[in-house]
Amino acid sequence: MTQPAAKQPSLLPFVVMCLGMFIALLDIQIVASSLQDIGGGLSAAQDEISWVQTAYLIAEIIMIPLSGWLTRVFSTRWLFTLSAAGFTAASMLCGLAWNIQSMILFRALQGLLGASMIPTVFTSSFYFFQGQRRVYSAAVIGTIASIAPTLGPVIGGWITDSLNWHWLFYINLLPGIAITILVPMLVRIDEPDLSLLRGADYPGIVLMAIGLGTLEYTLEEGTRWNWFSDSTITTTAWIAGVTLLLFAARSLTYRNPVVDLRALGNRNFAIGCALSFITGVGIFTTIYLTPLFLGYVRGFSAWQTGIAIFSTGVASLLGTPVYIVLARRFDTRWLMMFGLGCFALSMWTYSFITHDWGSAELLLPQILRGFPQVFAVAPGVNLGLGSLPPERLKYASGLFNMMRNLGGAVGIAVSAAIVNDQTNLHFQRIAAHLTPANLSMDRFVRGMTNLYAALPGGPDIGHQAALEQLWHLAYREASTLAFADAFRAIMLAFIVATLLVPAMRKVAAPKVTPADAH
Repeated sequence: MTQPAAKQPSLLPFVVMCLGMFIALLDIQIVASSLQDIGGGLSAAQDEISWVQTAYLIAEIIMIPLSGWLTRVFSTRWLFTLSAAGFTAASMLCGLAWNIQSMILFRALQGLLGASMIPTVFTSSFYFFQGQRRVYSAAVIGTIASIAPTLGPVIGGWITDSLNWHWLFYINLLPGIAITILVPMLVRIDEPDLSLLRGADYPGIVLMAIGLGTLEYTLEEGTRWNWFSDSTITTTAWIAGVTLLLFAARSLTYRNPVVDLRALGNRNFAIGCALSFITGVGIFTTIYLTPLFLGYVRGFSAWQTGIAIFSTGVASLLGTPVYIVLARRFDTRWLMMFGLGCFALSMWTYSFITHDWGSAELLLPQILRGFPQVFAVAPGVNLGLGSLPPERLKYASGLFNMMRNLGGAVGIAVSAAIVNDQTNLHFQRIAAHLTPANLSMDRFVRGMTNLYAALPGGPDIGHQAALEQLWHLAYREASTLAFADAFRAIMLAFIVATLLVPAMRKVAAPKVTPADAH
């Protein structure tokens, strides 16, 4: 049993580690509003560009569950240092990428190497803070987990428009180097135990990596290739299902598994993982849908999109001090219900979206979504992870954090399918009403025909141009209705999440952290 070093003042090392978590989460979405620029700079085909984001997500979702075991092997101090150093080096390589293949490889390395910084902060907070101070640390972590992905497209759009896409990655170098230097100097939580390498569940690691990797691929690429009508998607789905079942069976029977699935026997932790999954659906999917709507329906640039969604980040920051004040006085389960309920209300207001929505129209829905995010995320840290014995925190934290990212992947895949399928359905319904008996349509076509008739080609070309305009208008409205359907689906998920919270037990924070708490 390794013993932790003497405890040091906790604020500065915690802040440094939170900075690492922030940049790792920020980079999930920092390329979201700049994919076209990156693709153009690297001469990439349209179907290759999305892999700049997908590669990062696949690598990250594989590494996060392993972080608990890796922390015990290398210690919190050195795993975080190696993760920060690797993330920084991979960021530099991304900025130097010379073609789309090298970019995809370096983005995968960036996600793989930087992923451990995320769950490590969650478990470290239980070492650094005790009692009521855990409310503050949970609020900080919850804010970072919700605001970093939200700010990604905003910061990315500004950097790309002001400088160029290379600086999306170069911006990580200075904070990455600082973290790499400061963490070995400041963090003294536990000691490495390299003997764990001898008895590690390597078959379980392989099964988990294959299962999560193929699952993420299936979710990311399924909509593009029409799901199971594509043989590759069908194959990866089967591989994911079989390997994850084998991984679960092995983890539940192996003496020292790399991921503690047995922790799901704890009611609070199991519900906490479910809520982490749903909050991942909400946070990541709305970040995906809103820029998509603004880009394709409104025709906004990357910078205009960033400005339009900026209010979400501001509202999230304003919600943090309010949460801290209220968490001192009220049961955090009620605060969590408020946060999840407000998120559901926000999705309901989003469902009234029309084709002319911009920054002004999005302001109220985004405040309703941004302000309560810390209420939805922070209590889950204490209620879910805080209900476990200290010796199980490391292994369980990886699973808890993976569920949030997996929720984002599932949410994006489902919402993309809804938008695609419902757009076709709404278009067919709209087109069914566009007949000569529709007087409004008839006046529109006649007016557009007369407008274009003066152009070369005469009335025939004018009539064809009028029909093309009518088609684009119908498709725009169909797309807008489909986005509204996707937001309603997210709303239903958050209604379910809100109803789950009362099933969690209240957790009393211990006054003293045991010696092996981390």
